[in-house]
Amino acid sequence: MEGGIHAGADNSAFRECFSLTWKNPYVLRLAFSAGIGGLLFGYDTGVISGALLYIRDDFGSVDRKTVLQESIVSMAVAGAIIGAAIGGWMSDQYGRRSALLTADFLFFIGAVVMASAPDPSLLIVGRVFVGLGVGMASMTSPLYISEASPAKIRGALVSTNGFLITGGQFLSYLINLAFTKAPGTWRWMLGIAGLPALLHLNLCPSLCA
Repeated sequence: MEGGIHAGADNSAFRECFSLTWKNPYVLRLAFSAGIGGLLFGYDTGVISGALLYIRDDFGSVDRKTVLQESIVSMAVAGAIIGAAIGGWMSDQYGRRSALLTADFLFFIGAVVMASAPDPSLLIVGRVFVGLGVGMASMTSPLYISEASPAKIRGALVSTNGFLITGGQFLSYLINLAFTKAPGTWRWMLGIAGLPALLHLNLCPSLCA
């Protein structure tokens, strides 16, 4: 009996949350727009595993030296640590939207640098830029969504960031598969990450600061 009562209450709460979410289209758009930062985070963590195989084929030095392979992968994480710290400060000083715009800009620059890198050194520089953007976005996006969301649906909307992180990882695997046989392989895999960053750059100015 008690289990039935609790189940009914839970279902009622879920229906109310779902209804409130769809009755606030601006807040829903805000959550998904800000959540693109999570998509970028997920995409970057997933795409490098496939791209590295082809980077090794293009650059003999990367194939011979595991330290270069490790640097290409880990420099994004190192950049993310710094980006998260800077993102917190920038969010307080200049607002959440400014921090997200900066994150998008850094990620876009990083994607362009990686896609056009003539050698491993510049590729690593691009990875650092991407990491800075990922760190700033991963810190700022959930914070921004939680502050802008109505209390009753805050948890549901903040979860869109996590949903888009895993969505970005899934997308990266599809992109890796799609460009496996294409000329330039890894350059497409890494460079295409600039598109969601560019989309977010265009969406962010329409959001509240």
